[in-house]
Amino acid sequence: MQDLQHWAILARAPRLTARELRAALAALGDSGAARAGAAPEDAALRALLAAPPHLLREAGFAPSTIAWLGAPDRERVAADCRWLGATGTRIVHCLAADYPPLLQEVPDAPATLYVQGAPDCLLAAQLALVGSRNPTAVGRRTAYEFSASLTRAGLVITSGLALGIDAASHEGALDAGGRTVAVLGSGLDCLYPPEHRPLADRIAAGGALVSEFAPGTPPLKAHFPRRNRLISGLALGVLVVEAARHSGSLITARLAGEQGREVFALPGSIHNPLARGCHQLLKSGAKLVEEVGDVLVELRIPFSKQQLEHPPAGGLQSGAEAPTLDKDYKILLDALGFEPAGMDALVERTGLQSHSVASMLLILELEGRVAPHPGGRYLRL
Repeated sequence: MQDLQHWAILARAPRLTARELRAALAALGDSGAARAGAAPEDAALRALLAAPPHLLREAGFAPSTIAWLGAPDRERVAADCRWLGATGTRIVHCLAADYPPLLQEVPDAPATLYVQGAPDCLLAAQLALVGSRNPTAVGRRTAYEFSASLTRAGLVITSGLALGIDAASHEGALDAGGRTVAVLGSGLDCLYPPEHRPLADRIAAGGALVSEFAPGTPPLKAHFPRRNRLISGLALGVLVVEAARHSGSLITARLAGEQGREVFALPGSIHNPLARGCHQLLKSGAKLVEEVGDVLVELRIPFSKQQLEHPPAGGLQSGAEAPTLDKDYKILLDALGFEPAGMDALVERTGLQSHSVASMLLILELEGRVAPHPGGRYLRL
């Protein structure tokens, strides 16, 4: 219990990095344990918490970190310990064997992580899938299907639990019977967005919820770039599915490049504003992805075609089992193509009456063959 209290204090130290903590322990004479990656003894933790400010400054600790360690809020720390026990949350610290090894390589990796679920999945090979919070229907389906296939190839899917592409990526992994990691930009008790509580519960049961932020920390805007560096830092690479030019997903991709990770992007229509961020990445050297195998080949992960094509157990389903279309419906789908089109354009291309086109689009949408697109247009799936 004493060790837990010490780690709870360190977990609340503002912006304490793994590198700083290891340097401080080395300076205190615990260099052998630091090199071995073993958890320090209680005496070493006590020595660190009692260390004079000048030693912490030499280790590179920020003034706010030094101030907290010199006078921690004991009542808050005690409340944290009670919350950890009640929720089954673990503090995974940078000296423990289950701290993610890839994250250890990131210069500003946090000294501690709060983890709910199975911490061991943080040690597995991960791929991050990120993208727009307001994707097209095609983008969401693509994220879901890519995630399911990548999961069947043995990867753990990592994302940020956000609306849109993040949620579809988590769902694809879970529906394929795999594991997924959600990294939050808030404390684990301040889930954001709140409507994703059922999804978060599924993730914790078959993967892990992760945050560097202490309980009670709200989802502030400034927290999400910090969350993004963890998403990329945990993974072998980052795949961007749909993103506008100023999307937060591009921040994740940039951080991935700085961390030496692979960056992948899916191309899209030149008329789709959510494809422009991906095209920007491709111009900057990201690897173009047309199918799941492109990612696996680049990461040198063996796979079979049959393995990737096995359909997921549930969730977003394709229209492969839909009834055969009659002639007018085929004409309409051909006229729609794979670019978004509005009602007027479809009437002109097909020669059909507008009321017929409207009713046919409704039926095609119910069958999962088309989806509404912003601006009153439709997109073929």
